[in-house]
Amino acid sequence: MRPVNHHPLQNKVVVIIGGTTGIGRSAARACVAAGAQVVVVGRNADNVAVAAADLGPAAHAIAGDATEPDTAAGAIEAALSHFGRFDALYHVAGGSGRSHGDGPLDELTDEGWEFTLRLNLTSLFYSNRAAVRQFLQQQTAGSVLNMGSVLGDSPSPKYFATHAYATTKAAVVGLTKSSAAYYAPQNIRFNVIAPALVDTPLAQRAVANKEIMQYIATKQPLDGGRIGVPEDLDAAAIFLLSDQSRFVTGQVLTVDGGWSVTEGQFPNPKS
Repeated sequence: MRPVNHHPLQNKVVVIIGGTTGIGRSAARACVAAGAQVVVVGRNADNVAVAAADLGPAAHAIAGDATEPDTAAGAIEAALSHFGRFDALYHVAGGSGRSHGDGPLDELTDEGWEFTLRLNLTSLFYSNRAAVRQFLQQQTAGSVLNMGSVLGDSPSPKYFATHAYATTKAAVVGLTKSSAAYYAPQNIRFNVIAPALVDTPLAQRAVANKEIMQYIATKQPLDGGRIGVPEDLDAAAIFLLSDQSRFVTGQVLTVDGGWSVTEGQFPNPKS
């Protein structure tokens, strides 16, 4: 039996776009614990400073907007200049366009559509393109991990009807799978993690809603029925970023507490 490797990212350098808060920062912490050096990118300068202090000398934190075409390329350059190599990219950055007009199709505004696609899909295109260009230039293997969502293929219309968001997350799978197929001969792998509701700044609308939380207790029944926490995704991320998954590409690993296989019960409004 092969011994368990407690440092599966030893000597690896990982760039995490959206790595200063929530799921990305938890993943960065896990990557460092697994032996990696990391470059994390976030929009908010205060969060960048907190992440840098939290992650320590194995990390380099930079401020940048993932929707700008040069941000990811700059982060990869930072990885090369600070740590001397680049092995993997994890794109976590994204969010809700609800406040800009995302919603059900008949209510979805032009601004909501454009904003949400840029935030969740265009930003990911920029980072994935920058990563694969660098891997090809290096002539090395590499891993690209993208953030999906159960809403890309498991809708929940009563409480989570943001159709531009769902579209972007479905499109993430399309880009990931087509890229995985094309670049497999170069040992450049592309995979997706698809979470359900996770307690992050993005989820605060739902977290503050008692009715939605009652629903989540039945929709995500694992571990007592609860909202996810960022740490729930860490092991999956380490696996897909590391050589432990060297024979895995084009896959969607759903980490959802049972969301996608569970009906979920709506609270009785009379109770």
